[in-house]
Amino acid sequence: MAFKLASVSTLALTAALGLTMAACTTMPGSGGAGTAPAVQAPAQVQWVRDVHSHARPEIARVHHVDLNLKADFDRRMLAGTASLSVTAEPGAGEIILDIRDLDIHGVRSDDGPLDYTIGDESPFLGKPLIIAIPFTEGRIHIDYSTRPDAAALQWLTPEQTAGGEQPYLFSQGQAILTRTWIPTQDSPGIRQSYSARIVVPEALKAVMSAEMLTPEGEPAGPGERAYRFRLDNPVPPYLIAIGVGDIAFASLGERTGVYTEPSMLEAARAEFPAVEAMVEEAEALYGPYLWGRYDLLVLPPSFPFGGMENPRLTFATPTIVAGDQSLVALVAHELAHSWSGNLVTNATWDDFWLNEGFTVYFENRIMEAVYGRDRAMQEQVLGWEELQGTLADLPPADTRLKLELAGRDPDDGMTSIAYEKGAFFLRTIERIVGRDRFDAWLKGYFERNAYRPMTTAMFLEDIRTHLIRGDAALEEALMMDAWVYQPGLPSNAMAPVSQAFDPVDAAAQSVFVEGGAPPQSLWQGWNTQQRQRFLAWRPEGHQAGQDWLSEAQLKALDETLGLSVEGNSEVLFAWLQIAMTHRYEPAVAPTEAFLTGMGRRKFVLPLFQTLWGEGEWGRTLARRIYAEARPLYHPVTSNSVDAVVGVPD
Repeated sequence: MAFKLASVSTLALTAALGLTMAACTTMPGSGGAGTAPAVQAPAQVQWVRDVHSHARPEIARVHHVDLNLKADFDRRMLAGTASLSVTAEPGAGEIILDIRDLDIHGVRSDDGPLDYTIGDESPFLGKPLIIAIPFTEGRIHIDYSTRPDAAALQWLTPEQTAGGEQPYLFSQGQAILTRTWIPTQDSPGIRQSYSARIVVPEALKAVMSAEMLTPEGEPAGPGERAYRFRLDNPVPPYLIAIGVGDIAFASLGERTGVYTEPSMLEAARAEFPAVEAMVEEAEALYGPYLWGRYDLLVLPPSFPFGGMENPRLTFATPTIVAGDQSLVALVAHELAHSWSGNLVTNATWDDFWLNEGFTVYFENRIMEAVYGRDRAMQEQVLGWEELQGTLADLPPADTRLKLELAGRDPDDGMTSIAYEKGAFFLRTIERIVGRDRFDAWLKGYFERNAYRPMTTAMFLEDIRTHLIRGDAALEEALMMDAWVYQPGLPSNAMAPVSQAFDPVDAAAQSVFVEGGAPPQSLWQGWNTQQRQRFLAWRPEGHQAGQDWLSEAQLKALDETLGLSVEGNSEVLFAWLQIAMTHRYEPAVAPTEAFLTGMGRRKFVLPLFQTLWGEGEWGRTLARRIYAEARPLYHPVTSNSVDAVVGVPD
């Protein structure tokens, strides 16, 4: 359901977009990264109803968040004040925020206390915090504290870190978890700038997805230091992020660098020498990088995702530090989000593909520019194969790009449909109209829609207006409505091809069908993508969970290729999936070490699903391993595995 404001002042319009008046002229990227394009207030603002938020932005909305919080590691709590700058329509009388498992201690304006009520709990959504406001422009100060089980926050003991001496805290707000640590309007369509003062124990360092105003901190009382941050560019709330721990920094280039624990710093620095070149290639494709610096924070192993595109500071799993730069496509992906997702954002989680489909497409273009077309095509092929599996597994309604997630956790939409089907849709357009013409449209798309929420309907309107331009034959050839509104793949989808996989497929045929020896010499020369292709190969007609290798073949593969001691997480994961499907006992210990050594959901959930599908043999293992591993996982991961294995006693 759409809400439209028929007549609002320019001030209200710019505030509704989360911008100041000055930002409508220029939006400087802090850190010397250039200036954003002029952002013009549209003649009419359309608010899209977000079924995953209690907020009513068409009545009153937040456009800036100022945090003053203290991190209490003993109590596993952030406590302090969130000051919200608010714009309301005349006569609105109230603003509605999202909270979940927060303790609210008081609410006031600059002039005194404000009345507030907390509504009923809803699954996934938490509760509405309804605050009476006597103004159309003003500030609200909310005194609050988080709870130890706040789903966005993970508090790690020293033993759960690489250094083993200091505790660690990090946040993960996507999709709707920011409301568990900040009381605000937690909808991707309600963009907000933010600032913060974070007090931490003096042995620790705080970092955030914002400009670091005090990189070394400042005194904040006995045994404590405070760190200050500011992000002028308005962002969806899920991109407000924090990390606190024993954190060191190494430069990668003029405006790029990596933060991580000191013991991991040299390995991380060596893994990412191409980051500065990635930024330059991305800018050459789609325009200036508008966020100042682009740094990485390599987190402890419990981080639930491969990466999170928090502006200025991508959060990354240590599982991408492979020692040979073979998994840096993930960095290209998170960097690409600086345009698709952070600059132009899905208005609701039903349109999640607008973030991820664009980003997978853009990531592959960056990889092609930096590492060559052959590497890019290999990754496209692997993505296509992943997509085919997802299409086979999901209900047809969930294979549409435009989803209907009302009443469901938005995480249900985080499948390869949004990522890979979305990317192949854009590649189809590129193939039909030509790369130069498509690039010109896409660069203009980011410029026209900077700092704005986007819906599928708005995307279709933009591409029809600025690319198709009434060409009926082109409209028919693109089949855009079929791509976004229909299940499966339209008839104009085309599978990618990589000749680099020809020798891989021949070797797989020899080993898996004809009983040949493992291809040790070939394996030594293959890159990660070729090794993934080999381990993903299955005989024709093979059914999921079905054996196709003998015990002797498994042993030969493992010992000849060194699979159980493989240091590349993607390759090791692919092998463990095979090994557990075959109940290969020598791989049980490596599987347990893998599942208790990191919490990346991409690996953890499928491995537990595989174990659970192996009857009592696998279920006994799954229960035992999960009882040990669950306390190490972020709630994003444990909530998914709980649905498979159950919560340990």
